[in-house]
Amino acid sequence: MITVEQALEMLFKLVAPLETEKVDLANSGGRVLAKPITSTITQPPFNASAMDGYAVKNSDISTGATLNVIGESAAGHHFDGPVTSGQAVRIFTGAIVPEGADRIVIQEDVERVGEQITIGADIDTATYIRPAGADFQIGSEISAPRVMAPADVALCASMGQAQITASRKPIVALVATGDELVMPGGNLKTGQIMASNSFGLKAMFEAAGATCRMLPIARDNLASLKSVFSLCADADLIVTLGGASVGDHDLVATAAQELGMEQSFYKVSMRPGKPLMAGRLLDIPMIGLPGNPVSSMVCGTVFVVPMIKAMLGLPAAAAIRKKATLTEAMPANGPREHYMRASFDPANNGISAFNRQDSALLSVLAGANALIVRPAKDGAKDIGCEVEFLSI
Repeated sequence: MITVEQALEMLFKLVAPLETEKVDLANSGGRVLAKPITSTITQPPFNASAMDGYAVKNSDISTGATLNVIGESAAGHHFDGPVTSGQAVRIFTGAIVPEGADRIVIQEDVERVGEQITIGADIDTATYIRPAGADFQIGSEISAPRVMAPADVALCASMGQAQITASRKPIVALVATGDELVMPGGNLKTGQIMASNSFGLKAMFEAAGATCRMLPIARDNLASLKSVFSLCADADLIVTLGGASVGDHDLVATAAQELGMEQSFYKVSMRPGKPLMAGRLLDIPMIGLPGNPVSSMVCGTVFVVPMIKAMLGLPAAAAIRKKATLTEAMPANGPREHYMRASFDPANNGISAFNRQDSALLSVLAGANALIVRPAKDGAKDIGCEVEFLSI
């Protein structure tokens, strides 16, 4: 068996960044920016008022001073003319500051009667002017690669760009296997269970930026497996679920090998998720996940999501581990790295593992928001000890 770190290293060698495509800005949220965005404009393009008030010359301002209001400047409707000594222009937030004005006196600091204002006592000393280019200038960039967050989309629009160059979403073919599986909504017969893994993994992988295709369930015979594999020709990654162990009905490896699979590794020293397989099938990267629901979801988090991110042009790196303090003691760990379903409380940075860690218990996984990562042969941990975990 190989370690999780070794498995990730080999998986990253199977994949590479995909080609890019143009994406309309309105649809760019969550996409991976492949090329930097360069601004064609300056923002703000003029000196702009930061408050509602009056544009004046700062040298005119003193308690009790009176100024004549000569016009108005609003966003999209500027005052066309200069401000000279003794004058003021009514101005609103976002409007162009008239020539000659170097301060905005906020409306709360003046008293207006007709077309004249009087400056009050103890007025705010801020100028409330946003200089041209204070936000960004022509040539400013949004760096790549990056996942386009809502603020990035807004900034790109402000820079005058209607499209971005994004990495193409990888197509992931999900192949569930097993005679016992029935699609949700179907009727269970004796010995059958609902197919759940592919639905959970589809949600996980699409949240990571992929497009998933759920293929028909492959039954436990070579003909069915090969038939389903034939539907994967246009995929960028094949993910099989179940059938990768060594039982008489675990035929994924046999079918893949008969189709010319180049195997990279089989079995990883981890818990859950030991019977993991990877390689290239039909010249497409392939990873075979265990059939137990929790095992497949843990392996999706630890292995497949980092692969998807690498295909999107993001750094090829393991899932980010965080640290927290145990609120309950844990016994010593066994010989394999263990990913334990846990509850993390950000309020006190505390974490505790659930008592039940059976890899078939999806209800426990659904109630968890973290996976404590126990190193192989890790000693017993007392309350207050620091441990690493993955957010889920």
